[in-house]
Amino acid sequence: MTQKFSLSQMAYVFVPLVVVVVIAFGVFGIPFTDAQSDEDTCGAGRIARGWDSTDFCNTSINLDEVLSGGVGRDGIPAVTNPDMETVDEARDWLVDRSPVIAFEIDGEARAYPQAILMWHEIANDVVAGVPVAVTFCPLCNSSIVFDRRVNGETLEFGVSGNLRNSDMIMYDRTTFSWWQQFVGEGIVGFYNETLLDIIPSQVVGFGAFAERYPDGLVMSRDTGTRRSYGINPYTGLDSNRSGVTSLFRGEYDERLPSRSRVLAGVVDDIPMAYPLEALVNDMVINDTIGTVPVVAMWQSGVASSLDESDIDTSRDIGTSALYSRDVDGRVLTFRYDEVNQVIVDAETGSIWNLFGESIQGELEGTQLEQIVATAHFWFAWAAFYPETEIYDIE
Repeated sequence: MTQKFSLSQMAYVFVPLVVVVVIAFGVFGIPFTDAQSDEDTCGAGRIARGWDSTDFCNTSINLDEVLSGGVGRDGIPAVTNPDMETVDEARDWLVDRSPVIAFEIDGEARAYPQAILMWHEIANDVVAGVPVAVTFCPLCNSSIVFDRRVNGETLEFGVSGNLRNSDMIMYDRTTFSWWQQFVGEGIVGFYNETLLDIIPSQVVGFGAFAERYPDGLVMSRDTGTRRSYGINPYTGLDSNRSGVTSLFRGEYDERLPSRSRVLAGVVDDIPMAYPLEALVNDMVINDTIGTVPVVAMWQSGVASSLDESDIDTSRDIGTSALYSRDVDGRVLTFRYDEVNQVIVDAETGSIWNLFGESIQGELEGTQLEQIVATAHFWFAWAAFYPETEIYDIE
């Protein structure tokens, strides 16, 4: 038999329940919702939703600068401990001009295809015992490798789903602090104003990596996630005709077209940018930044990952790198030999490759010191380094 309750009976049961709940919320401080109060989040408002473990009162930025990228936390899934494959295995799907983020630590060389990181943006890995985060923000064309160790602790990074100056905001899964990918700095939370160490890297063609590091390892497409690796979902992004203004607050630095590429880095505390237009024309630029003699190099053979839908058939944007010209106290002067299509130094006539290694001549086997500098979109670099000096292409 079905039992029926009168309104008075229901009230008898329901009202005490409400009282118990109210007491529990009042006495024990249990929140009525999962969202933090404005007082707890120091006015962070909407961007604090779902980030209960993040200390928004400890921040070095104006939180109004933070925009949603259209996905929530981990909506773009970072990869941890990615499967790697040999160069020969990678040839099954990569071509010589496929862009890869390449670096070497203590003799171990790795390549992380932008065709994969396009969809994941962060790969947490360990190379030669060093925990690294290999990162790529497509909107800023920024490929940066970080050491994941901070104050003796190894962090694992994920994608927050938020942007600042159109650049990815990462977060660490230990303290849920927010980190600005472009500069590797904590901007919200426990690790606010903490800097990650940057590991020098280059975006090169897979063929160049394979030739230089035949025993190197390449990130595999077996990520545990199904994505259209090799397809660019940001078609035409590297054209100055396409805009990213909806994801960028502030004014563009109009000294260069907003999405022009620049080889940029900070040397002797001086932010410096070399327009790729200048590098394409000269191939090699000898310069001195502050007190540091440097050489900027460029060569063709790398497809843009942000041009056509099919990355490998996209236009050639080449690759670039910045090195110190000081070799054991002697400053070298480099030039591009157009006849033989090689880079040589004037002092010894030795031949050098874009990895900064002498491959022939008196200095064969000598390695130039690589300076942390990669090719970014100008608008993003200028947003984070507004005092940047631009190499005079005249």
